Amino acid sequence: MPDPTTDAPARAATPVTRPDGPRATTREGAAATSEARLAPPVTVKCLVWDLDDTLWQGVLLEDEQVVLPDPIRAVITGLDARGILQSVCSRNDHEPAWARLRALGVAEYFVAPQIGWGLKSDAVRRIADQLGFALGTIAFIDDQPAERAEVAYHLPQVRCYDAGMATTLLDRPEFTPTSVTVDARRRRQMYQAGQRRADEQARFTGPAEDFLRSLDLAMHIRRADAATLSRVEELTLRTSQMNATGVHYPDRTLRTLMADPRYEVLVTTLTDRFGPHGAVGVLVLQKHPGVWHLRLLATSCRVVSFGTGTVLLTWLTDQAARAGVHLIADFRPNDRNRMMEVAYRFAGFDEERCACRDRIAVDADRAVQRLHLMARRQPAPSTFHLTAPDLAGPAPVGAG
Repeated sequence: MPDPTTDAPARAATPVTRPDGPRATTREGAAATSEARLAPPVTVKCLVWDLDDTLWQGVLLEDEQVVLPDPIRAVITGLDARGILQSVCSRNDHEPAWARLRALGVAEYFVAPQIGWGLKSDAVRRIADQLGFALGTIAFIDDQPAERAEVAYHLPQVRCYDAGMATTLLDRPEFTPTSVTVDARRRRQMYQAGQRRADEQARFTGPAEDFLRSLDLAMHIRRADAATLSRVEELTLRTSQMNATGVHYPDRTLRTLMADPRYEVLVTTLTDRFGPHGAVGVLVLQKHPGVWHLRLLATSCRVVSFGTGTVLLTWLTDQAARAGVHLIADFRPNDRNRMMEVAYRFAGFDEERCACRDRIAVDADRAVQRLHLMARRQPAPSTFHLTAPDLAGPAPVGAG
């Protein structure tokens, strides 16, 4: 196996992937640097902090007091406000280190902390795994070149930063999301609520449906407006496993659809007794005489276990039955959204021929399947408190 003490610095020197490395001196390196400047960097989703002489001034095992400088505190709160999660990876005993973070008033900002005496690359990998983030979205900051080199060697996708760069992070493009939604600003709180929820579920001994009832789940379906538009766009972009078509609807397209009376653009939010889940679903529905065309259904993977997709489809089916219309749903199969197809089939959608199909233009994309449902009234959900608009209107329209 290559020696990480000799190979890691060479990798860490590449300016395209290692922010604390020297400038490229070869023609290839210069070309790669030029290409990197043209492409926007992948936004960091989680910054992992070392503690001693990085997050705070001093070494906990040697100094009576360690100090958190105000500029570093401003970086911590600034990243949190942008929806960038933060964690800790430190060579210390966990209890005194965590107690010091609490005393400094910043412990609440750090999720999935790894404080101990093992390899830092292992700790960073555990943080990424626990958060469910790709390594390419993780950043690591440490004052020790050897620690950065060790992480760079074993996890070359992780971006490493010298502690001296800490106060510049808020100015760097990789720490500056293009937009910060309401959900992004409370991403840490939602993650922490999720941890408490998971802990309670692990201790719960009854049936799964009883646990869901105990959560006091409240689903709100509402028409999208300017305030929620960015959350709708983000859901269509980020959701893949539970996206029926894989289509991303940009802001401009969504605004056009929202202004068209033939369309319904609906956003779904979810809360429970642990806190908000944020925006968890989006529907784009086109209304034709006698048939409603579900152009898009996407739900967050975070709430799959709650049956959110099933509740949405059941509600929409009931609305269509009340309006006296059939439903046609677009579905484009891929290697990730099999669960969405199961949800459609379980709801009763099939490929039955019906005259209502003739009222919908043929899709140029041959991969799109048009699934059909003759809607019937549905019972209210038993595990959710549901608040939703009335799409049926005052007068039913005859089905085709």
